[in-house]
Amino acid sequence: MNHEQNATSQRQNRTKTHLKQALIELIKEKGYHSVTVKNIVDYAAYNRSTFYIHYLDKLELAEDLLLSMLQGLEFSVGRPHIRGRKVYTTKLNEPSFNIVSYIYKNRNFFELINYEDTLPGLHTRFPQTILKIYKEQFVFETINNITVNMDYFKRYTAYGFYGLLHNWIHNGFKETQEEFIKEVIDLTKTHIHSFEYIGGEDRS
Repeated sequence: MNHEQNATSQRQNRTKTHLKQALIELIKEKGYHSVTVKNIVDYAAYNRSTFYIHYLDKLELAEDLLLSMLQGLEFSVGRPHIRGRKVYTTKLNEPSFNIVSYIYKNRNFFELINYEDTLPGLHTRFPQTILKIYKEQFVFETINNITVNMDYFKRYTAYGFYGLLHNWIHNGFKETQEEFIKEVIDLTKTHIHSFEYIGGEDRS
């Protein structure tokens, strides 16, 4: 990609980011269904023609926002881990939960779960993404190597973790990241002996 193409791409990404940010703020202000394209472009200080260069309508913008944030959530998980290495829960520390740092860094977006008239699909696809991460990126070993239905185990663990995240977000991130992660680690030790990071769908 030459310099001119790169500059164009950066400009387009910047415009999309501004439009997404406008949608987030407007949902909090008036609810998703009340937001119009005019509201979005006025808030972001663009014209309608610029919006339609990037998106067909509000729904396409909303889907792009949701997809990009949930993909970021998936990618964030593997950063602290080395593929194929077993990690014992007794050795877990704050960097092990990069997913929490990602959510806190993007808390302006994730606060949208506190709203009833919010981004379409957020309330279902957020926990489904946590489950997808557990299913595709990790192999778990139970305490004392107890034999369990691992599909059930991953659902139980993923939705339990989501419940903790939801509560943390709902309470306005009252606990610091460090405090929240310590609580999660303490709970993790009660039912997981170790885990192995195997990566996502692109694993070789």
